[in-house]
Amino acid sequence: MAKKGNRVQVILECTEHKKSGMPGMSRYITTKNRKNTTQRLEMKKYNPVLKKHTIHKEIK
Repeated sequence: MAKKGNRVQVILECTEHKKSGMPGMSRYITTKNRKNTTQRLEMKKYNPVLKKHTIHKEIK
């Protein structure tokens, strides 16, 4: 059976990597509570290609 709740899985994608034009993509999967956090998530995560911490934003 499926879980009934407000937690959903979201994908975070690096914004700086997209602008740089380098091949590949830095993505992370996490969960968020849809009831408490209605807007899109924005977190600082490590990008192994750029070798630094960058802003990762939620994608659909």
